[in-house]
Amino acid sequence: MKQTVYTIIAAALALTAATACKNSSNSSAQPSAAAEIVPLVGVEAAAVRIVSDDQTFSSTVQAWAKNNIAPQSGSRIEQLLVEVGDYVNAGQVVARMDDVQMQQSYLQVCNDRVEYERLKSLREEGGVSASDFESFEMACKVHESSYKNLEKNTILRSPISGVVSARNYDQGDMYAMAQPLYSVEQIVPVKLLVGVSEANYTRVQYGDKISITADAFPGQTFQGSISNIYPTVDGATHTFSVEIKVANTDRKLRPGMYAKVNLVYDDSPRITVPDAAVVKQQGSGDYFVYVLNEDSTVTYKKVSLGRRLGDRYVILSGVNDGDKVVVDGILRIRDGIKVRVSAE
Repeated sequence: MKQTVYTIIAAALALTAATACKNSSNSSAQPSAAAEIVPLVGVEAAAVRIVSDDQTFSSTVQAWAKNNIAPQSGSRIEQLLVEVGDYVNAGQVVARMDDVQMQQSYLQVCNDRVEYERLKSLREEGGVSASDFESFEMACKVHESSYKNLEKNTILRSPISGVVSARNYDQGDMYAMAQPLYSVEQIVPVKLLVGVSEANYTRVQYGDKISITADAFPGQTFQGSISNIYPTVDGATHTFSVEIKVANTDRKLRPGMYAKVNLVYDDSPRITVPDAAVVKQQGSGDYFVYVLNEDSTVTYKKVSLGRRLGDRYVILSGVNDGDKVVVDGILRIRDGIKVRVSAE
C-alpha cells in the first residue's frame, strides 16, 4: 500500500516537471517568433525641385506723400472747405484765412502799377532820374512779392492729390500755429518699407515685382515693385530698407493698414520630400524623417524644414538628394530596425 502511494507521488512530480518544461520552452520561443516580424513600409526618394527663393515680411502701408497744410502766421480761419475723408486734387482750395492784410497788399500793388506807368512816362521825358525810377521799380517788385506770399497764406491750397486724414480746427478758430489746419495724404500710389538682411543686398534690384496681401482684403493680392533701395545698412540689425511702390489706383489700400510683403529673390534647386515623411517630435519644435539604409534598416534623422510646396516640404538640411524616406508605416517602426519595402 505504501509502495503504491510512493508510485503515485512520483508520477505526479514527473508530470508537473514535464508541464513546466513545456511552458518554459513555449515562452522562450515566443520572443524569437516576434523578432522575426519585419514591418512593411512605403518609401519615396527625396527629389530636387526648382523653388522660388522668397521671404515674407510684415509691414504697414504708408502714404506716398503727406502734407500738413497751414498758413505762415497766426490768423483767424474764415472758411474750412473740406472734411476728413474727402479726396482733394492738387491745387484745390481747402481753406480761407482772414484776408484783410491780403486785400491791403493787393491795393498797394494796384497803386504801384498805376504809379509805375506814370513814372515811366516822366522818365522818358527826363522828369524823373534813373536812380529814383529804379528804386521805385524795386519797391514795386517787393510789394508784389509780399502780396503773392499773403495770397498763398490766405487762400490755402492742397499741394498734392490725396485724402484728408486730419482736421485740427473749426471754422472761426484762431490759428495758433500749434497744429496744421489739415493733413492730406497721397494714396495713389502708396508705399511699404521692409528691412531685408544684408546677406541679400545684391539679390534685390530696382523694379523687381512684389506681391502684397492685406488683412483687410483676405484672398486678394496686390502687385507692386521696388522703387528704392536704401544705400546704407543698419549697424544694429544688419538690415537695409527696401521701398515698395503699389499703384493703388482703386484706392483700397490705406495708410496704416497691416500688410505682408512677399519678396522673391530668385529660383534655385532645393531638396524636397513628401509631407507624409516628416515627423514632428512631441514636446519640441524639432522635425525628423526615417531614411532607409542599404542594409534595409532605417535611421531617424533630424531635418531643417523650409517652405511648404503643396504636398511636399523643402528640406534645408538633414537629407540628401536621392535618399529614400519612409512615407507609409511610420507608426510601426523605430530607429535602427530592419524593414520591408512595399512593392508599390
